[in-house]
Amino acid sequence: MNIYVGNLSWNLKDQDLQNLFASHGEVSSAKIVLDKFTNRSKGFGFVEMPNDDQAQAAISALNGSEVDGRNIVVNESRPKPEGSGGGGFKKKKLRWRRRRL
Repeated sequence: MNIYVGNLSWNLKDQDLQNLFASHGEVSSAKIVLDKFTNRSKGFGFVEMPNDDQAQAAISALNGSEVDGRNIVVNESRPKPEGSGGGGFKKKKLRWRRRRL
C-alpha cells in the first residue's frame, strides 16, 4: 500500500520517515518529496508498505500524531486524477493585431 504523509517538518529525512513507520511493520520505501530547485523538503512524502494490514495499522496509529513538533497527516495515497499532470507555466497564445496605416 502506498501511504501519503503530510505536514512534515522540514528537518526530517527519508530515514526518519522509514524509522517512524518501521515500528508498525515492514517498509518497502520511504521518500520525502524535495523541491527540485532548492532541494528542500516540500513537507510531505510517501511510504510504501507491502502488507495492507500493517499499513492500515500504521495509518490509524500515526495520523494526527506529533512528529518533530508538527501533527502529521497520514492516509492512503490516492492516484492523481487523469489529465492533471505536470505543473509549471503555460505558454500564452499571442494574438497579433494588424495595425491600420
